[in-house]
Amino acid sequence: MRLNSLFVLAAAGVAALATPTLALAHTKVVASSPAQGTTVAKPKQVKLTFSEALLPPTVATSIVMTAMPGVKNHGEMVIRNFTSSWSDGNKTLTLVLRQPLSPGSYDVRWQAAGADGHRMTGKVSFTVS
Repeated sequence: MRLNSLFVLAAAGVAALATPTLALAHTKVVASSPAQGTTVAKPKQVKLTFSEALLPPTVATSIVMTAMPGVKNHGEMVIRNFTSSWSDGNKTLTLVLRQPLSPGSYDVRWQAAGADGHRMTGKVSFTVS
């Protein structure tokens, strides 16, 4: 009987090792410029570095002005005057602005599908002085 128990235990161990595991890590921003929560002076570009390589067509980004100094209840304004490029094996996205950002608060919002196919979203917020 003891030999059967050892055989069952060994078979269970082999099956556990042979079963593919789900990816636990999801796409996220690991670095940005401007950095999250910082105040900067009129940036001319925004960089997002992701935790894994992405397929550029699956990535959507927007730069949204969320608050303008001295203006109440102005809503959000989407900034559209930038071009994007990829580097670092499609891990770093650079948004090159045609004009520096005006003073105010900004969110860089992104969405992308990682290698596991799971769609993730996020944002990086900063202030321009």
